[in-house]
Amino acid sequence: MVEENQAILKGVGLTKVFGLGHRKTIAVDHVDVEFREGEVSSIVGESGSGKTTLAKMLLGLINPTEGEIYFQGKRLDLRTYKKKKEYWTNIQAIFQDPYSSYNIFNKIDTLLLDCIRMRGGHRLPHARKVEMMTEACSFVNLKYEELTNKYPFELSGGQMQRLMIARIFLLKPKILVADEPTSMIDACSRATILDMLMKLRDEVGMTIIFITHDIGLAYYVSDSVYIMAHGKIVESGSADDVILHPKAEYTRRLINDVPKIHEAWDLSTVDYSEI
Repeated sequence: MVEENQAILKGVGLTKVFGLGHRKTIAVDHVDVEFREGEVSSIVGESGSGKTTLAKMLLGLINPTEGEIYFQGKRLDLRTYKKKKEYWTNIQAIFQDPYSSYNIFNKIDTLLLDCIRMRGGHRLPHARKVEMMTEACSFVNLKYEELTNKYPFELSGGQMQRLMIARIFLLKPKILVADEPTSMIDACSRATILDMLMKLRDEVGMTIIFITHDIGLAYYVSDSVYIMAHGKIVESGSADDVILHPKAEYTRRLINDVPKIHEAWDLSTVDYSEI
């Protein structure tokens, strides 16, 4: 059990190097991050900044070249598949491309049933499973009875992302990593997905890590923000401190690139003279 104000997930000195010899690329360079229970944190950076590689390390999808990850105060050991599988019951992800997030040969009810089985519910009565799937679909404003005989590719991009949130609702992990979950859907669906993720955080008490290039989105959803450039964290802190009072020049450039940002937010205290 995580004590109040203690980090549920923490990375210390995380480094990832790809390639060998003269062709080495340092994607993540000695990064320290920590995420507290029930909070929303964003990792913000441009393409190539290393944010997705960092997310994959936190998810246990790739191993760090150096550094350690701590989950609930204990050093994470993912050297065996059994240990990875146990960790993945506590941390899940939503990726930016909804069309590559599903097995196209499985119908939607099969995908939802798999989530129930993963949580140890394979012996539940069928009626109870249907009730759980109906509740999960209702949570994201979908009707289960209209989806049972459909395949994911028959849905729109926004519906597919909502279905992904329904799967997360069934799995109820302690941590959700959302890697650009709104970048490939229309503006209307984008707002809906964000609202549903915030509702998920509030109702389930989930810790959410947003990976995004959009600093405006980060300000809207986050309690804390990490700004990442060239594999390093250049600035971090509460969303208000980082975005309303930026210290790093890179952070100021990101803010200045947001269209009509001064009309949308009260940033009268921000000094842009050095940009």
